[in-house]
Amino acid sequence: MTVATKPAIEASIDLGIHGMTCASCVSRVEKVLGKVPGVTAVAVNLATERARVTGSGLDAAKLAAVVDKAGFHAGRVEHDFEVHGMTCASCVSRVEKVLAKVPGVTEVAVNLATERARVTALEAAVAPEALFAAVTKAGFEPRRLPESPTAQVPGGSREGLHVLIAALLSAPLVINMGFHLTNAPWHMPPWAEFALALPVQVWLGARFYVAGWKALRAGSGNMDLLVALGTSAAFGLSAWAFALDWLDIDDELPLYFESSALLITFILLGKWLEGRAKRSTAASIRALMALRPDTARVRRGHAEIDIPIGQVRHGDLVVVRPGERIPADGILAEGGGSVDESMLTGESLPVEKEPGARVTGGSISADGLLIVRVTATGAETTLARIVRMVEGAQASKAPIQRLVDRVSAVFVPVVLVIAAVTFGGWMLAGAATEDAIMNAVAVMVIACPCALGLATPTAIMVGTGAAARHGILIKDAEALERAHGLATIAFDKTGTLTEGRPSVTDVAPVPGASRSDLLSLAAGLQTGSEHPLARAVLALAVVEGITPKPVMGFRSLPGRGVRGEIEGATILLGNRRLLTEQGIDPGDAATTFEAEGRTVSWLLRDGKLLGLMAFGDTIKPTAKAAIAALTRLGIRSVMLTGDSAGAARAVATALGITEVKAEILPEDKEAEVRALRQRGPVGMVGDGINDAPALAAADVGIAMATGTDVAMETAGIALLRGDPALVAAAIDISRRTYRKIRQGLFWAFAYNVLGIPLAAMGWLSPIVAGAAMALSSISVVTNALLLRGWTPPGDPR
Repeated sequence: MTVATKPAIEASIDLGIHGMTCASCVSRVEKVLGKVPGVTAVAVNLATERARVTGSGLDAAKLAAVVDKAGFHAGRVEHDFEVHGMTCASCVSRVEKVLAKVPGVTEVAVNLATERARVTALEAAVAPEALFAAVTKAGFEPRRLPESPTAQVPGGSREGLHVLIAALLSAPLVINMGFHLTNAPWHMPPWAEFALALPVQVWLGARFYVAGWKALRAGSGNMDLLVALGTSAAFGLSAWAFALDWLDIDDELPLYFESSALLITFILLGKWLEGRAKRSTAASIRALMALRPDTARVRRGHAEIDIPIGQVRHGDLVVVRPGERIPADGILAEGGGSVDESMLTGESLPVEKEPGARVTGGSISADGLLIVRVTATGAETTLARIVRMVEGAQASKAPIQRLVDRVSAVFVPVVLVIAAVTFGGWMLAGAATEDAIMNAVAVMVIACPCALGLATPTAIMVGTGAAARHGILIKDAEALERAHGLATIAFDKTGTLTEGRPSVTDVAPVPGASRSDLLSLAAGLQTGSEHPLARAVLALAVVEGITPKPVMGFRSLPGRGVRGEIEGATILLGNRRLLTEQGIDPGDAATTFEAEGRTVSWLLRDGKLLGLMAFGDTIKPTAKAAIAALTRLGIRSVMLTGDSAGAARAVATALGITEVKAEILPEDKEAEVRALRQRGPVGMVGDGINDAPALAAADVGIAMATGTDVAMETAGIALLRGDPALVAAAIDISRRTYRKIRQGLFWAFAYNVLGIPLAAMGWLSPIVAGAAMALSSISVVTNALLLRGWTPPGDPR
């Protein structure tokens, strides 16, 4: 006899595949996808860059990984939306589970604190409607994100009103309980207790029944189910006793109406306070969005008109008066003055701007009239990118939270078993039925896992928001968690620890010549040149108030330097090769400068040496303090640079860095970072395209926003101003945030680990259990909110 097996149900998943250039690419993609277990058919279209994979038990993430490994790119898109109705970590686990089952979904992260879901799916494979349908079927309410992040989360005033009504209805029950405990001659009649408790249980507590039933229908459990069962047991036992008294059958049974009513009141109060706290954690996003003005003053011909910010276009000239915010990113076309960028970069001092300088939307013109040519609007602006980064970090999930979610997934069923055992144990011990029920109720209430789900996301929201206010953008929760454990920081040199542009470090005239003569002749010879060394000479002349002497007959000497006529004399300025051609000894001073990695130029007048000028990359003012701050944090600093050994040693010695790797290629930097990781977690700090491989190889990549977009996209942390001191600040906020996460999880588990046995042994009444459960959530969120006052170490603000 043969047994019929149920055939596997086949489904199709569409993938967007990028990087295919010819028919052989199509063949290779079809071949690798066809080898995936469960795949029965593959159709790849080169023109549309799409593939349709048919089979049973298909895993979208596995299909995408196979395509990526074959040298192509499986396109992915992110869907962000709100999920309402979640009350605890068990709800989060259920939402993530149903979303992960949608064909084409590769990754899911649901945040209880923000009530948001981020779903990564294969390109063109998943419609938002399919995700919404899955969430709705699980018993929750999906909503599209509001267009303006500045909008307040609704519902706070209605929840507050419900708390007030519940408190007013419960207060007489509490007073009546006090009369009973003191054996006072008067107490409230049973019908009055029933009348006060009924609306609290049925109307104000309806939310727990609705959410609990949805969880049960989905084959799961959550906090609402525990509350509904616990309060129903207390209310039902009291209603039964009231019915027997009303029918004159038994008037000796105790009533517990105050327990059920106070439980619901405490829990509603806790949720209301928790909601207020969660809305406070979103203050960083609202503050960033408030930086963008609603209108812009645009120059049209000879007139200036005010238009909505959404109508500003690339290339428009916007007029910004003193005290006004710059509406969009751009280049300063006319005017000048200081600009306050503190809300964006954390830089406390205004920055001077001249025509040609870049300005950022959201910053404030402090004292000058600015005419700005717009280069980016809307989602392309720096401010919009910052908001997206902060939102992304707050929506992401730290690795430690995934462990909590796995625990929470089985928590509610385990609690229900413990409550049943508690009831049975007390009954076997000979206790009264009502006492056994109330002890089981206390177990269910004290065990509500609200705080477990809030501890990690709330701390991450507040921590990333506080960091953003000081110019530190933490792009995801994983980078935030990893940064706290870094043992080594590897720094690029140029543009990271140094300014990244040459400046005159030494002016050494020969005996008989003066510094001012040497500088005025060199500046005169360099007037009009765009060479970096020429700009360095002219900048020093401006600082020292020296007027360049007029030059005649200027011409370049390729590979050697420049020459010209000044005051009837032939002036030469050039390198060692030029000096050798003139038959002049460069002297020992030049050798010393060159050994330190500096560039040296010599100045000659009518064939006689007047002196030399040394050029070097100036160390950033805060670099030495930054290395010292890392040392105090117990972190070792290493320099990885492609510059010469002499230049690298000079900078490292000045900063107190003892380990230096110089004259290395970008791919060698990556290898060095991987080698450093053998000794512990490594962070890499850089700013250029050549740093991107090393940033990706590090446990945490930290990019200077003054560098390239490639470095910014590769790194997990971005510093909005080129200040190396922010590296230590980023690690400090990471450590403080991680400390808050651990504290929150400790207290959340402590409430349950200590509270459940106490409740099971009858040492914890349901009322106290409800108050403790509400307090656990409030304390966890409030503790995380303390991070809002964080400032970088050494910051005077």
